[in-house]
Amino acid sequence: MGKVFNVTGPCIPEKHYMADMSGCIGQIRAMVEAGAYFSISRARQYGKTTTLTALEKELAGDYLVISLDFQDLGSASFEDEHTFSIAFLELFLQEMRRHHAENMPGMAALLEKLWDTAENEERDYSLMTLFRHLQSVCGCSFKPVVLMIDEVDSASNNQVFLDFLAQLRSYYLKRDTKGLVTFQSVILAGVYDIKNLKRKIRSEADHRMNSPWNIAADFEVDMSLSRDRIKRMLDEYETDHHTGMNILKMAELLHDYTSGYPYLVSRLCKIIDGKTVWTKEGLLTAVRLLLTESNSLFESLIGKLADYPELEQMLKELLFFGKPVTYNPTNQVIGLAVMFGFVKNEDGKVIPANRIFDTLLYNHFLSLDELKSSDMYKASLRDKNLFIREDGHLDMGRILEKFVLHFHELYGNRKEEFLEEEGRRYFLLYLRPIINGTGNYYVEARTRSMGRTDIIVDYQGEQFVIETKIWRGNEYNLRGERQLADYLSDYGLQTGYMLSFNFNQKKQIGVREIEVNGKRIIEAVV
Repeated sequence: MGKVFNVTGPCIPEKHYMADMSGCIGQIRAMVEAGAYFSISRARQYGKTTTLTALEKELAGDYLVISLDFQDLGSASFEDEHTFSIAFLELFLQEMRRHHAENMPGMAALLEKLWDTAENEERDYSLMTLFRHLQSVCGCSFKPVVLMIDEVDSASNNQVFLDFLAQLRSYYLKRDTKGLVTFQSVILAGVYDIKNLKRKIRSEADHRMNSPWNIAADFEVDMSLSRDRIKRMLDEYETDHHTGMNILKMAELLHDYTSGYPYLVSRLCKIIDGKTVWTKEGLLTAVRLLLTESNSLFESLIGKLADYPELEQMLKELLFFGKPVTYNPTNQVIGLAVMFGFVKNEDGKVIPANRIFDTLLYNHFLSLDELKSSDMYKASLRDKNLFIREDGHLDMGRILEKFVLHFHELYGNRKEEFLEEEGRRYFLLYLRPIINGTGNYYVEARTRSMGRTDIIVDYQGEQFVIETKIWRGNEYNLRGERQLADYLSDYGLQTGYMLSFNFNQKKQIGVREIEVNGKRIIEAVV
């Protein structure tokens, strides 16, 4: 059986098409060789377990790598210090035997002695005793010992885990100050970074305490898939399947829609491989299919909105209100949004992490119960058959014409505050039923902080750029028209669309067509 694209569990090079990890693994190995303790904190399905698997293989020749998974410990294992210490030691010794470490001189007798000691302790096997025993193992090993723990999130809401981190910290410091023989490197992997994990466990009053993991080195390795890494993965696929795809173009498109999020890249490739074709149109179909499926990543993301209402509110403001959000690493809500994978920092501004998540969030917010009672949504359902031409393509100009009429009729007397915050939302509310099932849409991240929002619609292989903004006078509007004309050149388009929300009492609503720098612009004012 040949290789396949994998979206469940770690990727195995011999079985799966996957991006080359040598650069990433090389950077992490350098941290291990430097004796660093660190956390690999990334969003769900971002390749953490695959990375640890590849890293273990890379280090195996020079290090004794003990790779644990806290999912193997049930919740009862974190009941108290004694229970956790016994459970941890058992996992640790199992890994030692998997590596045949008992064949090292003196190691078999040591491991047997440690387990006998632990079993004979009724309730007094403490973390201090556990670490003394782990130190003995490190001293007996003829290779430096590297400890890797995956899924540390499984320890959430357990103070005993923080005490465990404190012991790791203590032995790390003694390694450098007193020459203590202990782990060469410790690597923790999970979605929650230690700072946010600690926040879940401790009360707010305890947050001022020193972190038990403040000895950790910064982990700045880029685990996203670059265009080049995606291209090399597609090169291998094309060698096997001879589809005739434009590999460079497909790699660029996959990166444009996913920003290199590993799961999203693999999932889109898997959908294209099984259901569409390796063209731009095939990719857009795969994007639409992906956004209509239920998967554990999407469910996890939407679940976080219910868990953290302040996160949901921040994302709504970012998406609908057009307000730029300045990146501030000390802001807890922004920290959560980055940690869960919703957003990223680009040039000091918070923007959605990728087009897929962007559209996922828009779809979620627009499909809430309030949508079903929206007059604008109902108007769109009545009108939607008016906008598809005989050739099956979309008549965006007519969509703007009808939207202007409905918006003026329904909301023309509302105050400025309402319009500024809700205008874009109501246009998307009107647009979504029209393209649903056939097209995709997303908001272009590059223009969010420019006082405007560009909505990109993909429909039947055709793209539309609709700029939405607040009317701030003629000079501002002329500048916006020129910007849109330049932007159309970037997309290779001749026609673009502008939607301005005007608060002037003497405004003239309607749709007009103008030419700017050789580009055709259909401009609507509401």
